[in-house]
Amino acid sequence: MTLDPTTPLLTDRVAIVTGAAVGIGQAVALALARFGAHVAICDRDVANLDLTADAIEAEGRRVVASELDVREGTGVEAFLSTVAAELGAVDVLVNNAGGGFFAGFLDVSDKGQDSLIRENFTSVTSFVRSTVPRMPERGGSILNITSIEAHRAAPGFAVYSAMKAAVASLTKTLALELGPRRIRVNCIAPDVIPTPGIGLEHGVHTPLPIAGHVDDVAGAAVYLAGDLSRFVTGTTVHVDGGNWASGGWVRTADGGYTLHPDAAGLA
Repeated sequence: MTLDPTTPLLTDRVAIVTGAAVGIGQAVALALARFGAHVAICDRDVANLDLTADAIEAEGRRVVASELDVREGTGVEAFLSTVAAELGAVDVLVNNAGGGFFAGFLDVSDKGQDSLIRENFTSVTSFVRSTVPRMPERGGSILNITSIEAHRAAPGFAVYSAMKAAVASLTKTLALELGPRRIRVNCIAPDVIPTPGIGLEHGVHTPLPIAGHVDDVAGAAVYLAGDLSRFVTGTTVHVDGGNWASGGWVRTADGGYTLHPDAAGLA
């Protein structure tokens, strides 16, 4: 393969982005459209989903937008049927929808746990099962948005973290199982990306002395969706300013590093 300025383009490919009304999902959907893809989007937030759809159409791309609770498997299949009928075979699937709430593990009810599992893990398996048969023979790309919490402990978010870790593990297995079909499966693990659901009002000291943005995640998605990453599968791209690499080390104002007292067991 010879690289040229057209290699990153996704011209006339069909992409699906879940949880696309706001935040990372919206940024990913718009970026895929700007690089040439037609995009199908879904979310429970209908008002903002419509705004995302309008923005995709403004890029000159076709769009299918549907109110959908990704926790409901029958709704997922119906959505995919509509997408296939209106846009054709699916080249790219971005499993972005997910969420959690702060609570100690012992305070999470069976109902709350079931909701977290269905939103953060079962939704991924449902979309993969419904999408893969609708991918073309030339293959495709599946992107699972996880979190830095898939790779470290998360007090107060135990079940959410466990499900993100499960998705990361599933991604590796799917990369092997779907590889013969030329379907690549990868994760993006963001951290400290301000979105409507995450305030970050107290500031964050990442190794990179810049602020993260939803477009940073979208950039990774465009890369993994297209031919620039044709030989990349079964891995995770960490979009976190270096936080996963830093472990317990915290950047100081003078540009140095100090070990966070909690990480050193000194708190």
